[in-house]
Amino acid sequence: MERSPGQRGWYLSARWQRDEEADEDGESAPLLPPPPPAGSVRDTPSRGSSFGFSVFNLMNAIMGSGILGLSYAMANTGIMGFSILLLIVASLASYSVFLLLSMCTQTAVTSYEDLGLFAFGSTGKVLVATTIIIQNIGAMSSYLLIVKSELPGAVAGFLNGDESGFSNRSWYLDGRLLLLLTSVCIVFPLALLPKIGFLGYTSSLSFFFMVYFALVVMIKKWSIPCPLPLSSAIETLQVSNSTGDCKAKLFHLSKESVYAIPTMAFSFLCHTSVLPIYCELRSPSKRRMQYVTVTGIGLSCLIYFMSALFGYLTFYDKVDSELLQGYSRYLPHDTVMVTVKVAVLFAVLLTVPLIHFPARKAVLMVFFCHLPVSWICHILVTLTLNTIVVLFAMYVPDIKNVFGVVGSTTSTCLLFIYPGLFYLKLSREDFLSPQKLGACALVIFGICVGLLSLVLIIFNWVDQ
Repeated sequence: MERSPGQRGWYLSARWQRDEEADEDGESAPLLPPPPPAGSVRDTPSRGSSFGFSVFNLMNAIMGSGILGLSYAMANTGIMGFSILLLIVASLASYSVFLLLSMCTQTAVTSYEDLGLFAFGSTGKVLVATTIIIQNIGAMSSYLLIVKSELPGAVAGFLNGDESGFSNRSWYLDGRLLLLLTSVCIVFPLALLPKIGFLGYTSSLSFFFMVYFALVVMIKKWSIPCPLPLSSAIETLQVSNSTGDCKAKLFHLSKESVYAIPTMAFSFLCHTSVLPIYCELRSPSKRRMQYVTVTGIGLSCLIYFMSALFGYLTFYDKVDSELLQGYSRYLPHDTVMVTVKVAVLFAVLLTVPLIHFPARKAVLMVFFCHLPVSWICHILVTLTLNTIVVLFAMYVPDIKNVFGVVGSTTSTCLLFIYPGLFYLKLSREDFLSPQKLGACALVIFGICVGLLSLVLIIFNWVDQ
């Protein structure tokens, strides 16, 4: 029987108090009820996901389009500067998951939105849902930006040429037109499906494609000479007036450095998927899920660092904000890079509808919860979301802008601010306890970094 919000709040408060009395530290307290006795009707031989499969699911939730912008972040912070920032963001992401697990273990809440409801009532739930909507719109836009920039080159590759070898009037090499066609013919029909569970399996291929991409980046470092081949007289003049084009910088600071932390925050955001993975974990407990989190974030951090490092050591200060563009320029006919492009594009087209699903669910929950479920509402919301995403992807000039704005706002909120804020609200520990002080520091870090990054990004736009 469905509980009213008041009944649910009373039930969760009672559950919180009962669990606090039963298990002070909560390290081994399960989120789910204990399994039925052996031999009962509900008894199953292998309930839940294994540790390894849960790590894979978490890494699949973490890794996405952000990997294409991390080399640009390293070029504008230096190898050591990037390494320090990456380690800080990864550590804070792991710590914020720990705070979420601490709250969920005691409240029995199994979704980010319900955690906002339990902490701040309906206002908190709407705030979290709205943040997830904006975050997912940004994520989908970043994926479709890849389609706009890489699909023309892939088409030209299949036609045994490159983009410069065809007439500028060739419609099949117009990135915006190709984006519109693929969105109408592939993304929108898949997003219309009421249940797209099968896309969960196919989109898991995107994780392997990203790992494949990282391996190719490492291998292709020796296929592009340094100094880079010059394509124009302007580049020749620039190179002649500069030194150290093939020298890596340990620390570097420029106006583009402001995109580094937002891009990393965008790349490590997995917090909306942590709770479902927790619920599906075999013998779920906070300690066991913490091991899953540390392993998943640690391995993702390693893959991110290696791809960023070798991408930077390939192009140095000429690295593009979307790494694949550099390979399109200097290795336009390389067969391996063509396969990477096709793999990434395939992953993008199957992942966008999957990201669309929770965004649509959040829109329906926030704006249409009072209306009965209907196909008309389903189609209109799907069409509206897809239209917004396509318009963003068509007219945003650079993927770094998506990483910067979304990373400094919604990603920062979901990654740092909300977990710390919810813990400060819900935890009954003394304010001077280590966990509450850590939560407070997490909130302050998120607010300061998010606001500072956003302001500097806006000033950067105005200055251009």
